Amino acid sequence: MTLHINKWRNLWWTISAAVILSGIISMVISWQNPNIKAPLRPGLDFIGGTRLQLVRDCSLPGNCDNPIDINAVREVAKDQELGDSSIQLISENGQENGITIRTKNLETDQRTNLQTALSEKIGTFDPQKNQIDSVGPTLGKELFRTGIVALIVSFIGIIIYLSFRFQWDYAVFAIVATFHDVFITAGIFSILGLVAGVEVDSLFIVALLTITGFSVNDTVVIYDRIRETIKTNPQKPIAEIVDDSVNQTLSRSINTSLTSMLSLFAIFLFGGETLKYFSLALIIGFVAGGYSSIFVASTLLTWWRERNEKYTIDTIDTSIGSQDS
Repeated sequence: MTLHINKWRNLWWTISAAVILSGIISMVISWQNPNIKAPLRPGLDFIGGTRLQLVRDCSLPGNCDNPIDINAVREVAKDQELGDSSIQLISENGQENGITIRTKNLETDQRTNLQTALSEKIGTFDPQKNQIDSVGPTLGKELFRTGIVALIVSFIGIIIYLSFRFQWDYAVFAIVATFHDVFITAGIFSILGLVAGVEVDSLFIVALLTITGFSVNDTVVIYDRIRETIKTNPQKPIAEIVDDSVNQTLSRSINTSLTSMLSLFAIFLFGGETLKYFSLALIIGFVAGGYSSIFVASTLLTWWRERNEKYTIDTIDTSIGSQDS
C-alpha cells in the first residue's frame, strides 16, 4: 500500500480541525455547566469530597426486579441535606443496578445514614461491590497543579531534545502534532463528560504524559527517515521525500500502534472500573498519535519547506529582475 499523503493534506488537516473544534466547543459548554464548571468533568482526585459507588445485590430474590429510580435517589440525598450531590446510574450485568454519588466530605456516620436510607428506598446493596473514596480539597488542588507542571516540563524537554537532534522546524511541527494528540484526547473526554458523565482523575494526567511520549517517538521515526532521504537525494522534491519516508515507516507505525492497543483494549474490557478510562484515554491518544505522525507532522513539514523554497525562488527572481532593469 502506497500513500500519497501530501496530495490530500488539506483533507487531513480538516479532519483534525473538526475533531479539535468539537472538543473545544464541548469544553466551553462544560465550563458553563453549573454541575461541572471546568473544561472536563473533574473527578474526586481534583475537587475533593466523598464518592460512594453502591451496587444492588441481585442474588437476593426480587432485589433487582425494578430499575433504580434516579429521582428517588435524589430525594434521599436531599433529605440527607446533600441535594447538590452529583448522582449517576451505573451498569451492572447489563442493567443499571448501581449508583455513584459524588458529594462533599462525609463523616462515617453520615455515609452510614445515607447508605441505609438508600437501601430502604431502592434495595439492598452488595457490600463486596460497594466502594467509598474520600479526598481532601487541598490534595485535589495539589494533584491538579503537579499534573499540569509535569505536562509543561515534558513539552519543554521534547522541544529541547528535538531542537538539538533536528532542525528547528522539525521540532516545531513535532510539538504541534503532540498538542494535536493531547487536545483530541482531552476534547473527546470533555464530550464524554457531558454525554456520559465520564470524569477525569490523576490517571488521566498520566495518560496524557504517556501519549506525548508515544506521539513524539512515532514522529521522530518518520522525521529521521525524511532527514536521511534528504541527505541522499537533496534535489528530490520535498513532497516526494516525505511521501516515500512515510510509506517506508508505515508498517512499523501500524504494527507498533496495534500491538500497544491490543493490551489497552484488554485492560479496557477486563481491567475494572479503576483502569477503564485510563486505558480509553491511551487508546484515543495512541490513535491520534499515529494519525498525527503520518498525516499532520509530516505534511506540515512539507508545506513549510515548499513555502520556504517558493519564497527563496521569488526572492532570487526579484533580485535578478532588479539587476536587469
